[in-house]
Parts: sequence; structure tokens; C-alpha cells
Amino acid sequence: MLHFPEGFHWGSATAAHQIEGNNVSSDWWRREHLTGSTIAEPSLDACDSYHRFREDMQVLVDAGLSMYRFSIEWARIEPEKGFVSQAELAHYRRMVLAARELGLEPMITLHHFTIPQWFEDEGGWRAPDAVERFAFYTQTVLPVLEGVEWVCTINEPNMVAMMAGGDGQGTTLQAFGQPGPDVNVAQTLLEAHRACRAVLAEAGDFRTGWTVATQDFQPEPGCEEIARDYGYHRDAWYLEMAAGDDWVGVQAYTRTKIGPEGPLPIADGAELTLTGWEFYPRALEDGIRLSHEMAPGVPVFVTENGIATDDDTRRVAYMQGALEGLHRAITDGITVEGFLYWSLLDNYEWGSYGPTFGLVSVDRTTFVRTVKPSARWLGDVAAANALAV
Repeated sequence: MLHFPEGFHWGSATAAHQIEGNNVSSDWWRREHLTGSTIAEPSLDACDSYHRFREDMQVLVDAGLSMYRFSIEWARIEPEKGFVSQAELAHYRRMVLAARELGLEPMITLHHFTIPQWFEDEGGWRAPDAVERFAFYTQTVLPVLEGVEWVCTINEPNMVAMMAGGDGQGTTLQAFGQPGPDVNVAQTLLEAHRACRAVLAEAGDFRTGWTVATQDFQPEPGCEEIARDYGYHRDAWYLEMAAGDDWVGVQAYTRTKIGPEGPLPIADGAELTLTGWEFYPRALEDGIRLSHEMAPGVPVFVTENGIATDDDTRRVAYMQGALEGLHRAITDGITVEGFLYWSLLDNYEWGSYGPTFGLVSVDRTTFVRTVKPSARWLGDVAAANALAV
């Protein structure tokens, strides 16, 4: 058995736009419904988790998991600039209280990709007052966060900057062949993250950080410098900028091999997931080690790790391999606070319901939840705080 440290957190993660449904004031909702949109299908009702959040939390508890990372939706809380919905603040407060009542430790994400339509209309993260607007939003949601310990400021700012550097119009988030990031947007996101942390530090005893999509850029022989240069502004810089934070989130799924000209296609015959990514559980260990290298001493939290597959036995195999690698990193002295599987539900994966990452399936018509064996497997690991090998 591989034993994990006492107090290690086990749970799962979701994002508001991907599960709530009818997030009509967000930039993504508008993109989904534009004439000629490249987005395959709109989110619509998603998983109806806006109304079924307690049911979803109960699924976690019944599976034996003890932490739930979920996001609160800026576009609902501030649907028009300067107008704050007290009803939506109360809704998200009820979510926090429900988690506590059920014995779940909440980790709250303040920004998970979507922004209000009005904010995008004013330039989004390129707007001159973007940092101030995010700080205002942070101040606004403080009543939701009362009693919460773990807060994620911004989810995957590297992906946000890369989408800003590319067309940003519904492109599936892929590890292979990503656009170069907009470095000005990246700097603004960093300033927004720090402004958010400052508001939270003044308001209470929060443990704050941001999460980074680690890409596991692996050089072919002789391409080490090329891989470092390619990867630095796509993930390593964001880990480096976490220095001084309370923790940094690692979100790992697959690897990207780098040759003389940059990213290489996935090798013929490699096992692929429903997103077209290579089945590569060791990406998690590599992401943890990169984080430790770039921000020594900052605790790592695995805030996302998972696989899109319709074969639940492969989901279990993927988690087994990923957790073995995570344990190797801990054995080598790296502090890892917990593991959150992505995702709790088969949800809206930024353009399509096709890639099924969930520990729980959701009927697209009735919204009935069906727990998969992988959820119970992970719950058993959590109950033992150990992994059988």
C-alpha cells in the first residue's frame, strides 16, 4: 500500500458554466449562440446543477470523498457593471453552507474561464480597469466566503492568455498545438490574482492560490532548450509567479512532445482519450515536479486531474497511474495537499458534451445522476488514505 500524508484532501471539482446551466449573462453564452459560431453545441441547461447542487454534493459524500471544488459565477453575481445581485450571492452562500452541513470542505474558485458579457464588451482582460473590476468582484463575494479556507483566484490563467493569443472562439482546450499566449493579458491576470489575494488577506484567514494547466512538454533528444522556451510562457512562468502564494494548483492531463520545430503529433498507435489526448497518467507527477522546481516551497494542490473516456475501467487505470506518480513526488519531499478529480459530473466541456470526464454520468434529458464505479474506487482510496499497488 502507498500511504498518503495525514490530512491529505480527497475530492472532485466542477466549474459553474459547465454544470449550472443557463448562464445567460456570460461571454461564453453569447459565443455559443452567435450566428456562425464554431462552438459545436451550446451549454443550455448543462447539468442543471444550479438547482441540484445539494444532490451533487451528496454524491461526493456517499462516495467517501471530503472536498468539493466549485466555482462561483461572476456573470451571475454582477450581470451588469456595478450591479450586484444579492439573490445570487445568497445562492452561492447556500452552496457553501450545504457543503459544510454535509461534511464537505469547499474550495471556491472565483474565476473559471467565463466573464460577464459587459466585461468582455469593455475589453475583458485587456480593459484598462480589469484589475480593479476583479478586485471589486472579490470584495463583493466576501459574504459567500465566510468560513471558507481554500480559495482559488483564477483557474488556468495560462489557458486564458493562450485563448486571448489565439482566436478564443470556442477552441477546445488542447495540449497539442496551442497558440502563443498574449503576454499582456498574462501580466494583467497576474496583477488581478495579486489584487484578489490582497483583498482576501485583509478580509480573513484564507489560503489562496491560482491553478495552472501543466502541459508536460517533453523534449526529443537535443531539443531541451526548445522545449524550455516553448513551455516557459505556456505554463512554467505561471508556476514561477506563484512564489509567495499559500499554494499552487496543478492541473494535468497529458503530455506534449517537442521536436526541433515545436510540438509533435501524438505517436501512431498511442491510446487516445475522447478529447484526442494521449493516455498518459504520468503527466500529473511531471506537473507536480515542474511546480516544485519553479516555485520551491510553495505547497502543491492537485486541483484537476482526470480523463475523458466512456470506459470507466480506463478511468480507474488512469487515476491509479496518476496517484502512483503523485505518491512518488511526495516521497521525494514535495508537499502535496490533496487530489481533486476532474470532474465530478459528465458536463459541458467548452463546446461539447461528448468528452465524458465525470465520476458520475448525467442524463441529458432528465438530469438523473448515475454514479460510476470509478467514484467508489476513488472513495475507497480516500477512506484508506492509501493506494493499493
